[in-house]
Amino acid sequence: MPSAMEGSEGGEEGEILRYEETEDNSVSPTDLSELLKEGTKESHDRAENTQFVKDFLKGRIKKELFKLATVALYFTYSALEEEIDRNKDNPVFAPLYFPVELHRREALAKDLNYFYGEDWKEKIQCSEATQHYVDRIHHVGQHEPELLVAHAYTRYMGDLSGGQVLKKVAQRALKLPSTEEGIQFYVFDNVSNAQQFKQLYRARMNALDLDKNTKERIVEEANRAFRFNMHVFDELDKIGRTLTEEAQDGGFPVHDGKGDIRKCPYYADKLDKVGPGCPYHAAVALAKQPLVQLLLATCVAVVAGAAAWYLL
Repeated sequence: MPSAMEGSEGGEEGEILRYEETEDNSVSPTDLSELLKEGTKESHDRAENTQFVKDFLKGRIKKELFKLATVALYFTYSALEEEIDRNKDNPVFAPLYFPVELHRREALAKDLNYFYGEDWKEKIQCSEATQHYVDRIHHVGQHEPELLVAHAYTRYMGDLSGGQVLKKVAQRALKLPSTEEGIQFYVFDNVSNAQQFKQLYRARMNALDLDKNTKERIVEEANRAFRFNMHVFDELDKIGRTLTEEAQDGGFPVHDGKGDIRKCPYYADKLDKVGPGCPYHAAVALAKQPLVQLLLATCVAVVAGAAAWYLL
């Protein structure tokens, strides 16, 4: 049995209560947490292989695109948390009501203030793909609140898992302050132990009084949530292709493989030969070697598996 955790237990914001949960080591295949885990594996795989996610994991995330992703998250979580508040006393969702620990809207507002300034609300707008996502969340919250479990689970459990990997990637790639401005979305000050909290959250889900048909509908809705996220990723990827290359770590642009590289004063005679030429073209040449590509692919796959939860 894990030690007691401290935090709010479905109470008003700011109210601190103590609670203790018993970890169930005999999880049943019919438990909602297991059904969701097994039933969304394919969606996980597809989502982590979208171009936007792969580029993000490599640290190839333009600041302007990161800002737009933050905007999309703001509208998504505003809708999600509005519907969660609406259903905080509904027995089909109430046990999962953790506003102090989980809600992200305020944190996202801080990030948008950092990126866009105090008048950030006047500078942002909800994109088409995000609006579809938002509309679905509102529909669920108002007409099928039991399915709200799928959207909360998909987002918050990801924020507490792979989101912590992406926090470090974004902070390093975009040279954000060590004081965490711009990435408050990833900071959970009221969750002292993410692993224990996720165990608690899953235990609460498994204890919901749901029949088999409702559980199946929740799994289906979770897969729908993944698709909405992938549509947002694809939209961001299209926008990203229209943006100019930005300076990356070290202050140098990433070469996109286009143009006449012989204009580089340190141009190496052959790209497939790593020598005393341009350090960037040498790096490109090295990256093209089969063994290096295999190692890079392995590393990306490992990080992608860890980060999938946040982006989805």
